[in-house]
Amino acid sequence: MKFGTQKNKGRVGTLRRPDAAARRVHQAAFTLAEVLAAMLFLAIVIPAAVEALRVASLAGEVAARKGTAVRIGDRILNESIVTTNWSVGSQNGTVAEGAGEFHWTLNNQIWPVDTTAAMRLLTAEVTFSAQGHDYSVELSTLVNSQTPPLTTMGSR
Repeated sequence: MKFGTQKNKGRVGTLRRPDAAARRVHQAAFTLAEVLAAMLFLAIVIPAAVEALRVASLAGEVAARKGTAVRIGDRILNESIVTTNWSVGSQNGTVAEGAGEFHWTLNNQIWPVDTTAAMRLLTAEVTFSAQGHDYSVELSTLVNSQTPPLTTMGSR
């Protein structure tokens, strides 16, 4: 708006009202087409952004639980090798760690590459759930089935 002063009969600072043409120039608004285009853009972008956040959240949760599952599987394999209970057949169990449960299965089979059947393939499979989907991790190692058991040495 433009305001001006004019000297009028000894009065200083009288305000003059802007005319209608000047008022129309300063009014701004969006057109209906611009508003509809913006709404269409938001209707496409918001669901895509929400889906991207969901996928990122799932990836983070699976990565964290997969790390825990690998640690559990490694511990199961090491304990089985040290205690030599891997030879009794298939074993399974459940470990509760953090906010989740991890189910594990320990299997042993003849290593197909070995013709003497001395080597066994020991596999620990750990399964877990993340956001309603099941995932699993498998860890394998070779053990010699002809290795004599460890004996404890007494003091002399």
